[in-house]
Amino acid sequence: MDTPVIELQQVSKRYDEETPAVDALTLTVQPGEALAVLGPSGSGKSTLLNLVAGLDRPSAGQVLVEGLRVDTLSETASAKFRRARIGMVFQFFNLLDDLTVADNVLLPAQLAGTPRAAARRRVAELLEVLGIDRHARAYPGRLSGGERQRVAVARALVNRPALLLADEPTGALDTASGHDVSELLGELNRDGQSIVLVTHDLGLAESCATRTIRLVDGRIVDDVRAGAPR
Repeated sequence: MDTPVIELQQVSKRYDEETPAVDALTLTVQPGEALAVLGPSGSGKSTLLNLVAGLDRPSAGQVLVEGLRVDTLSETASAKFRRARIGMVFQFFNLLDDLTVADNVLLPAQLAGTPRAAARRRVAELLEVLGIDRHARAYPGRLSGGERQRVAVARALVNRPALLLADEPTGALDTASGHDVSELLGELNRDGQSIVLVTHDLGLAESCATRTIRLVDGRIVDDVRAGAPR
């Protein structure tokens, strides 16, 4: 059987002596799954993403991505891990306004040391696949919210990550643009991309996730696969 893309073993995260943000959470995500993480504000959704990405360390337990103990990495090794294996998409895009669309997408490949010609071919391929190649020389401020989020997705995918993490990817978008991004995530998953997305939007989860978990107080209270009865 394939190595799980994510494996959390009794993971807890405390920021103080209050209720833990994540509480003894055990979770396995297989390659090719699109997992939606639902729950109210303060339920531990974003903390879970940060632990998987190696941006935060658990107070207890183990975090593995493709069999690698992410929780034991040094800061330098953690940064290399993210560049090589993780793509991240944020609610507010986090694009650099003084770089063109193409250069925003190119930047992670440059940081990873990809040869320039190969990196530019990958950028051109992604912009075409995501339907934004006509904006390659434009600056992000000239684009719609939906277009900017497509640029952010292209940037997240440029290094061919094993795992795409999306934190409220439609939260700053209007309904039409949100639907557009939802369809894009579904297409990426059908092409084999493993995805974990945090969202308050049940419709987004239902439209593009193959599995949905619900967190309350840092614990999984519901775990449902697409098509399974609730």
